[in-house]
Amino acid sequence: MSDILPLAVIGRRVEVSGECATVRFCGGVPPVAGLWLGVEWDNPERGKHDGSHEGTVYFKCRHPTGGSFVRPNKVNFGVDFVTALKKRYALEEEADEDGKACSLKVGCKQVQTVGFEHITKKQSQLRALKDISLSKCAVSCAGEKGGIAEACPNIRVVDLSKNLLSSWDEVILIADELRDLETLSLSENKLQFPLDSLTPPGTFSTLKILVLDKTGITWAEVLHCASGWPVLEELYLRSNSISISERPTDVLQMVRLLDLSSNPSIAENQLYLIAYLPRLEQLILSDVGLSSMHFPDAKTGCKTSMFPSLQYLIVNDNRISDWSFINELDKLQSLQALSCSRNPLTEGDKAETTRQIIIAKISQLKTLNRCQILPEERYGAELDYRKTFGNEWKAAGGHQDPDKNRPSAEFLAAHPRYQLLCRKYGAPEDEELEVPQPFMLKNQLLTLKIKYSNQLEQKELEKQLPDSMTVQKVKGLLSRLLKVPVSELLLSYESPKMPGREIELENDLQSLQFYSVENGDCLLVRW
Repeated sequence: MSDILPLAVIGRRVEVSGECATVRFCGGVPPVAGLWLGVEWDNPERGKHDGSHEGTVYFKCRHPTGGSFVRPNKVNFGVDFVTALKKRYALEEEADEDGKACSLKVGCKQVQTVGFEHITKKQSQLRALKDISLSKCAVSCAGEKGGIAEACPNIRVVDLSKNLLSSWDEVILIADELRDLETLSLSENKLQFPLDSLTPPGTFSTLKILVLDKTGITWAEVLHCASGWPVLEELYLRSNSISISERPTDVLQMVRLLDLSSNPSIAENQLYLIAYLPRLEQLILSDVGLSSMHFPDAKTGCKTSMFPSLQYLIVNDNRISDWSFINELDKLQSLQALSCSRNPLTEGDKAETTRQIIIAKISQLKTLNRCQILPEERYGAELDYRKTFGNEWKAAGGHQDPDKNRPSAEFLAAHPRYQLLCRKYGAPEDEELEVPQPFMLKNQLLTLKIKYSNQLEQKELEKQLPDSMTVQKVKGLLSRLLKVPVSELLLSYESPKMPGREIELENDLQSLQFYSVENGDCLLVRW
């Protein structure tokens, strides 16, 4: 820290006693003598006023307690890139009276180098570094031209988060000397993005991953800068109060992942503007206040042309409370994975039921909330869905006879896949749709055949078992009947509704009901 101020101090990012701020004023503040800097704190609770003193407005803050006046010698304006690099990774040499290096400073420790010249040389080889983190190192500028390229020309990954960079132009100067740069994190640098600045050709020619969380960037600034990111594949824009105001044209065409989380100004209709990014495979929209989704170009049961490559959608921590949101997702032609945790629709004590309904509603889904959907789970979910809403289907005009099957448009809008599931598994029979009496054991018993697939001499049995009975308890019963250790038994079942298909009962803790075992099905036993 020094009394000597750098040029163009207004707008500079600074650190004062461990807190970051932006300089908004430089000058006198009568009646107190001397030079003062007016700063706006990142943490508004750190300040004392809004930039006014005794009725005079010296600068403006977004928060009434976001400002303070500080003396220049209390302010840290930061260091250049190479200085921070050397401080963190190596190697400040100190010379003895003969000018020969005699000690080495690594962090805060002083290390003697007598007899270890080769170690000193190895530790000083910043040029070999490829991945570096300078997070929280008070980096504020590129430094002397050519210095970065000379010190560390092979860097591919750089973390510059939580530093004192104040302008995108300074970022350009740094990147221009890192010709192999592939990943760059600039999170929590309050950057200015001048719309009249141009990125020199080739500056970001190899950049594939860019993190701009909490930088204050706008969507217009993203599109302006994106012309300099020709091969960018992943772009992170969390917590920037972004509103998507226009469609990307000739930019962001290579982006596979876009993270717009925690931008509460994003609305459903804004998503249409990014719906035709041709390679977008993963879209993260957590905590944006989203409650609905609609693809107007696709009718019920049809696929949308929007988001043609989208495979993974993350909409955690939103306001999704209606099943119409999930229905619309089945229109996405490439969707395979969905994460929708902590929404009103998925909260509560029926989480497992909700999961099964989502699986049944989205035909091509393979992963839900980071858990793989196995074929057996999909089979059970779709059968249960067909049965659960069977009475509603009949009341709306559904019928087992195809010539009489005319469910209402309202029912089809609420259950777009129901007709398809009926074609896949057959329409539900009346006895399936009888309302069970849950407190009577006889209404929960399943009559099942039991076959011993690899023991032909064993006779086929017929047993009545509760649908709540776990696979483990079924194995225990069979173990006692067959005098075979439980650990050697393997169970599966066949259903007359799915001829030729065998479903494994692989989880001992799940019930027969979980696997959608029904009356008349056949348990297959092997050991």
